[in-house]
Amino acid sequence: MTTGSRPRFSVRVGLSEAPEHDGPFEDVPEHLLTPLQKWVDDALRHQGTPQENEARAVCLRLRITPDQSVNHYRDSAYLRPLTQTAGAQLLDVVDEVLRTRVIEWKVELLRRILDDAGSAYRVNEDGDGLEERVTPVVRDAVRQTIVDAAAGSASGSAADHLAAAWQAAYGRSPDPVRAYSEAIKAVECAAHAVIQPNRAKATLGTMLGEIKNARHKFSAAIPSPTGDSIAPAEAMMRALWEGQTSRHGAQTATVPETLEAARAGVHLAAALVQWFVSGAVVRTP
Repeated sequence: MTTGSRPRFSVRVGLSEAPEHDGPFEDVPEHLLTPLQKWVDDALRHQGTPQENEARAVCLRLRITPDQSVNHYRDSAYLRPLTQTAGAQLLDVVDEVLRTRVIEWKVELLRRILDDAGSAYRVNEDGDGLEERVTPVVRDAVRQTIVDAAAGSASGSAADHLAAAWQAAYGRSPDPVRAYSEAIKAVECAAHAVIQPNRAKATLGTMLGEIKNARHKFSAAIPSPTGDSIAPAEAMMRALWEGQTSRHGAQTATVPETLEAARAGVHLAAALVQWFVSGAVVRTP
């Protein structure tokens, strides 16, 4: 992120103190409002002419009423209301506009605008939507795990599930329950060939039972003074499995996962997937 890469000049020379809060900014702060509105207007124009079909689609998907008072060819009944939105609705508009296959230089412009403004949101890697900003090192580590899992012949759909979990946790409209569920599926896929290769319907729960009953069959790269090197992976798997509050129904009310729990679960799953895909956890001969 550009914001925060160096202190402001007045701070550097001692004329003022650093702001107590200088980002990341949730919602659309005042200093970001006009740049985002102008970006929407430019993104939905081609050589100055409104792209009526794309603007109409965004209005319809977001249930935004067109402006019937527009009567000039340089304006649009669908584009004008989109450029007048604010707050969370403006973020929704930006997110939907990105779905309309915006040309690359305009997507890059939006990336710079969000970075420079210290926004809590960023354009996702595919350039077709917004997601919450995450520390680049963490984001890159998860992305590499997805790549590695996709390349592994024995990891099944682990990459797809982990990617879905990430999007559900950090996308514009987070879905904590789905994020947590997809995180568990990612680990189940990655661990299946190592823990229970002969059980077609293995789950994280049955795998934990397998480790408990035959832990001598497994080892991990991190040595243990007790000789029980599988214990750290087992503890992580158990934390992920038992932390899912919405897995089963009962007479008591089902408690969906919180967003914080889901995000923690996704990162825990990413570490486990990496361990199994890289061979850090193996079945002993």
